Amino acid sequence: MAKFGKWIGAGLGWAFGGPIGAIIGMGLGYMFDTAEGGETRRAYSNTTTGDFAVSLLILMAAVMKADGKVLKSELDYVKKFLGTKFGGPSATEALKLLREILKQNINLQDVSFQIRDRLEYHSRLELLHLLYGVARADGQIHKSELDLITQIAYYLDISSSDQQSIRNMFIEDTDSAYKILGVDKSVSDEELKKAYRKLAVEYHPDKVSYLGDDFRKDAEEKFQKINQAYEKVKKERGIV
Repeated sequence: MAKFGKWIGAGLGWAFGGPIGAIIGMGLGYMFDTAEGGETRRAYSNTTTGDFAVSLLILMAAVMKADGKVLKSELDYVKKFLGTKFGGPSATEALKLLREILKQNINLQDVSFQIRDRLEYHSRLELLHLLYGVARADGQIHKSELDLITQIAYYLDISSSDQQSIRNMFIEDTDSAYKILGVDKSVSDEELKKAYRKLAVEYHPDKVSYLGDDFRKDAEEKFQKINQAYEKVKKERGIV
């Protein structure tokens, strides 16, 4: 069985229950783990890579539908992304599930709250980073997509400074390097260094190592953008 199929078959923990379990169950043609009377099971296990992956698929679907249409460029981007993450057969399985999710009405608040309550903060940051990548698949991030991702970040309880940092990794302006670092251009060199050290710890790829190498690579990309922003600001200021 392909990697993604194994995650769905045995690797899901808390995502078997709640609104995420209902969406995935409908996508696959059956309901996951329901107790007597149709009540969703509430005995959740620890987060697994499968939990993260299906959470990502559902949020991806919501972002892709944000502007009222699903573009071929978005599907191509996601297909390539899934191929990179899971390999050929697994990517096909994941894409098939995504297409089924796209047909459903997603209660974004309920899904996001389940993720917020069950997924630790660093992995929620990783989800946000990946969603911006999907939104920019056609070369630009539309306002409807931006508004939806901002709403997701709010539901996921991601701080405004972290939201701004990740957003400016994808939407550049004259002060993007400073915004990625979460500081104003007027900060002192010492405050700049302190902000960078804080982010270097918070965004270190090891924080999401439990998700496996597939998703750790994306965390490394995010971490690299922080380092690049810091190096750019240091060069501008002449900091050795």
